[in-house]
Amino acid sequence: MNEDSKNKAQGNSNDIEALLGVLPVDVALAVRQKNDFDNLLEIILDLGRCPSARFVSGEVRLLDRFVEHDDIEYATSRISEFDADNRAGMERTLHRISAIRNRRGRVIGLTCRVGRAVYGTIDIIEDLVNSGESILILGKPGVGKTTILREAARTLADKKRVIIVDTSNEIGGDGDVPHPAVGSARRMQVPKPSLQHEVMIEAVENHNPEVIVIDEIGRELEALAARTIAERGVQLIGTAHGNALENLLLNPTLSDLVGGIESVTLSDDEARRRGTQKTVLERRSPPTFNILVEIQERNRLNVHRDIASAVDAILRGYPLAPEERYRDEKGKIRMVRASQAKAPTASQSLRAGKNMENSPFQRRTGLAEPQAQTKNRKERYEDFVDPEDPILNLEDSREKRMFVFGVARNRLLQAIKSMNAPVSVVRDLKDADMFLTQRRYYRDRLQPIVDAEAKGLPIFVIRSNSMPQIEQFLADTFGLATPQEKREKDDEALAQVDIAVDLLQAGEPYVDLQPTVAHIRKRQHELAREYGLVSQSFGKDPNRYVRIYRD
Repeated sequence: MNEDSKNKAQGNSNDIEALLGVLPVDVALAVRQKNDFDNLLEIILDLGRCPSARFVSGEVRLLDRFVEHDDIEYATSRISEFDADNRAGMERTLHRISAIRNRRGRVIGLTCRVGRAVYGTIDIIEDLVNSGESILILGKPGVGKTTILREAARTLADKKRVIIVDTSNEIGGDGDVPHPAVGSARRMQVPKPSLQHEVMIEAVENHNPEVIVIDEIGRELEALAARTIAERGVQLIGTAHGNALENLLLNPTLSDLVGGIESVTLSDDEARRRGTQKTVLERRSPPTFNILVEIQERNRLNVHRDIASAVDAILRGYPLAPEERYRDEKGKIRMVRASQAKAPTASQSLRAGKNMENSPFQRRTGLAEPQAQTKNRKERYEDFVDPEDPILNLEDSREKRMFVFGVARNRLLQAIKSMNAPVSVVRDLKDADMFLTQRRYYRDRLQPIVDAEAKGLPIFVIRSNSMPQIEQFLADTFGLATPQEKREKDDEALAQVDIAVDLLQAGEPYVDLQPTVAHIRKRQHELAREYGLVSQSFGKDPNRYVRIYRD
């Protein structure tokens, strides 16, 4: 960040006097008497009603008299002309004045929104902005989306070529010269809101940007233009109205920003393999944006770091918990990663009965722990097995003894060892607690299977002799993680160190990582030392975690 940017970052600028200068004198005086400019959001002038002001804490009446035509004409005569979207601005300020018209086109109401350039607000997502990934910011009106967008443009413009596509002049202010709040970023104005998508494409084709900043993507053509820009390798940072990722998925106009949804009809075999109904919802294409930020409040937001995975999880009916970031009472940035409940495998879904028929938007979002899931279920690996067969008691702490028929013993023993499964393989059927075979042998009703059924053993059936099938069987039966799931979990735990380093560089005195197992904690300590940082473990297993200090 250059010296000029550092100086700006020490405060904020809202040019409040410029806005008060266009209001009727008594209205402006009433606003000054409230003396709460920092929390002022909007000033409302509606014909035949008392003028009011909206603060963060609520709306208050400014005067006891009604607004007249002369008051509205007084204000409109001191600002620029209204555009096609009934918005106007003030030269070199960020304020926005929106008009309400009657059927004959006469202005009968004004919403005067205070525009603020608040410097330093980007630090809560600065690591995401500097990652080079495209970011979509969601939030209800007035929550601060444009403020974050403006600050992102300013900070990135110090080191990259940034173009702002400014539809309503909210980002760069009114007039031909952009507001100083956008730094050295260049600004392209949009003559009509309906032409925003054309200006977006023009920015890429004519001005060679590395980053394009867009406010209020709200039309299908704009969503398509955003996809075109992203496919050309340009970083996109944009906003859209909405509260959460689920809202965007259900919006037919904007769902393409996160990949879109389409209905797919599966074959019988594929539906059985997945453990779903035959007609399912799937993501149509790769998402335009890689990261989604949901602004909950001004100092609290949720982050989906991988939109594709988040959308796929929602469509399966088991949403991924987002990463939560917020500022505490002392202004420090805190980050919380919620622990994710394990989604069921296909074979578990097959055994779940009616649950697999639910829509993903109606299905419950959480699962019980593995022990709770196995408490009362029939331990059959395929749903064509007789549901009246005995239940395998997994609550029994004794090691299970398994007799196998038609399954590669060496692969099974290798999987048991690598996954530390509480089971041993026996050679005599009379010593077994459970029976494992392949589907083709079970269907042929060979003698060992008949003997196992006569003995009352729970029979498990796998589709093939492959190692993934064997590992998945052990994972489903004993509530374990497959080697692939363990590797992914370990990689995620190690990736926390990189995130912690970014937060420490941003000024945090220390960062607590998520609890994990001993060998991962050891690797986290090693990575911290490689970065020249100090780390220490706290707590007791299984909640023992690593804390990394800045000094």
